[in-house]
Amino acid sequence: MAYLGYLVGIIGTLMGIAIGLMTGANPLYAGLMLLVPAATVFFFKNVEFSILALLILRSALDPFSDRGIPGAFAIAFSALTLIYITVQLLCKRPVQMDAFGWFFIGWILIQGIWVVLLPLNGLGLGSEQIPAALPAAVREWVRISSWLMAYLLVFQMKGRLRPEQVASGLLLALVIPVSTAFLQMVVPGHLLPSFLAVNVNQDGFRINGTLGVANTFVTFLILFIGLTYWKISTVKNRLPWFCLLGALVLCLVTTKVLVGIVMLVVLIAALVLPRLSFGNLIGAALILTLMIGLFGSTEYGMERLSSVSQTPLLNPDIDVSRAILLASYDQNSFNWRVAQWSALMGNWSNAPILGHGLQTTNFFSPMFAWAHNDYVRVLVEEGIVGIILFLLFLGVQLIRLVRLIRSPFTGRSQKSFCSVLVAFLLSAMVGMLTENIWSHTALFFYWFSLFAIVDWKWGEEDGVLLQKI
Repeated sequence: MAYLGYLVGIIGTLMGIAIGLMTGANPLYAGLMLLVPAATVFFFKNVEFSILALLILRSALDPFSDRGIPGAFAIAFSALTLIYITVQLLCKRPVQMDAFGWFFIGWILIQGIWVVLLPLNGLGLGSEQIPAALPAAVREWVRISSWLMAYLLVFQMKGRLRPEQVASGLLLALVIPVSTAFLQMVVPGHLLPSFLAVNVNQDGFRINGTLGVANTFVTFLILFIGLTYWKISTVKNRLPWFCLLGALVLCLVTTKVLVGIVMLVVLIAALVLPRLSFGNLIGAALILTLMIGLFGSTEYGMERLSSVSQTPLLNPDIDVSRAILLASYDQNSFNWRVAQWSALMGNWSNAPILGHGLQTTNFFSPMFAWAHNDYVRVLVEEGIVGIILFLLFLGVQLIRLVRLIRSPFTGRSQKSFCSVLVAFLLSAMVGMLTENIWSHTALFFYWFSLFAIVDWKWGEEDGVLLQKI
């Protein structure tokens, strides 16, 4: 652990520089940083409660993105984590760490290399674009670093909280987003405050809860659908959890995001196929039938489903070049994506090894939009080196979960939990083919909080949190 102090110092220094740059860009961060001392005192007096409260709170912050609240939260959360670990080291108390934690730290530090190379003109971006690109790259590094902080902070609660407590406690993060989603379904839009307004565009009415946009809300819902499935498999009174599952599926369908249906199909298939039985097959078929029926029951849903047949995916008469031409006037989102990917890949060829820098995709998009394919995005921004590291990062997580599932020392509830995470990770990797899932900050904040508890001791006595409550 002697080296951990140096690593905390390095990460703290980098975070300090990043915070300084971000504070210069948004003075709100400087004001909120003044609250850190008081928050730190409360945090150390109520560590377990504070950690779960902060994790639960994150799902309610995205409506205030235009005021910089989610960014300020990420900075404050990271600062609290570094302070906590530093105090533990200074007081010669154990700082808990596992092999994946070290790997995660190394991966984040390597991602910082792209931030360092950018102002040195060591990437494929033109010198005239660097002043605009550098703040965005710094923000991106701080954003993904906050996921590491969530992992590290939750992991420090090992032995103090039961993993079941953490997983069940995080289900409370559904309360505000799902309640808001149902308000958006039943309350006229003009009666809702502007920060809770639904997405209304050429695609029509699409709820988003408190997760910014409908697509972000969808991936959040799919993760928690999996977590609800885990609860159903481990509790005796299943009726409330089936009701919650139905509510989450209803919210997912009402978002009108087609990739959400695909991801949910992958999630269900990954959960059912390893232990296929007649009952599981019937249950999965009923859920999928209900879900697709609800989605296709609206005019918009039918249009979305039929539009897939007018793409290279299902129509052999439409090749990539024709799809690019059609994208300019047929309003088919898949053809639009094909045109976007083609343009981005052309720019990637100008800097194939190291790419152009974090968060630079928009500089090369003909539509000034996100890549809508996380693999293409990483390839453009970090080149071949970056995509290898990205796939390695995802693969290590998948391997860790599969090993726990196959271990003879893993209990039933733990195996079920790991199976849910494997199913979600596979669905997310499929979703990354057509969506910007890597940009869904809140989603991965919860993912790595859950991932931190996978190899704890399950089924132990109640931890200190429930005793306090």
